[in-house]
Amino acid sequence: MNGLGNDFVVIDGRQSGLRLAPATVRAIADRQTGIGCDQLIVLERPRADGADIFMRIHNAEGGEVDACGNASRCVAGLLADEMGRDHVVIQTNAGLLSAEVDGGSASVDMGRPRFGWSDIPLSEPFADTTGIELQIGPIDAPVLHTPSVVNVGNPHAIFWVDDLDAHDLERFGPLLENHPIFPERANISLAQILSPERIRVRVWERGAGLTLACGTAACAVGVAAARKGLTGRNVTVELPGGPLQIEWRADDHIIMTGAWTLDGPGEIPEHLLAVPEAVR
Repeated sequence: MNGLGNDFVVIDGRQSGLRLAPATVRAIADRQTGIGCDQLIVLERPRADGADIFMRIHNAEGGEVDACGNASRCVAGLLADEMGRDHVVIQTNAGLLSAEVDGGSASVDMGRPRFGWSDIPLSEPFADTTGIELQIGPIDAPVLHTPSVVNVGNPHAIFWVDDLDAHDLERFGPLLENHPIFPERANISLAQILSPERIRVRVWERGAGLTLACGTAACAVGVAAARKGLTGRNVTVELPGGPLQIEWRADDHIIMTGAWTLDGPGEIPEHLLAVPEAVR
């Protein structure tokens, strides 16, 4: 499946109780020798009342993460088709996500953003997280500086730039993702304000690298821009893979709307599941 080109291998583990070790995830996600994906998703039986499914999220490097907006839309679309209804509830490690599906589009309630430095988390206190002290380049002429930081189920840092194409995110992304200020690492976005209703964004995703789209990053950019007064609370975030509509409602919830696509069904080759560290 994919959400605006951010692609996933989605495995139905509801009957088997499947658990995948990091080495197995890496083997499946490898684009040369495996199936290839940005993230691997395992669908499991829900653990909370009111949830239709539990979604376990692994990045391509093998680690588990708590949130993925594009995968949430894909799973919502898959479940809606399977269950014959337009409303589903997805449980993740970050909480319950309510989703409405309308054909090839899905709207997901991504919950409330968190702005406190310890919630993001950061390794040291900052009273104002609309712009923290962090820069790349010379002190008197930094290339990137003063990012906004926010947690929308995972940590994000957004650098505001005048020209998105003037910066090599592939070069700076790994350094910033692993900067000591982010004890759990961070997703790194470059954001260019086009108008009060439109933002252009590129994302270096924690554990995955450059991706065509990142739903949680779009949510993070949308709320951070509104918080800084750069845009309104309803914006179109233009990613390399396509647009996402982000609405930061008055009740503090973020609604993300965009396309989802089922690329096709298949089976995981046995040799990819048989790596030594696999636990099933």
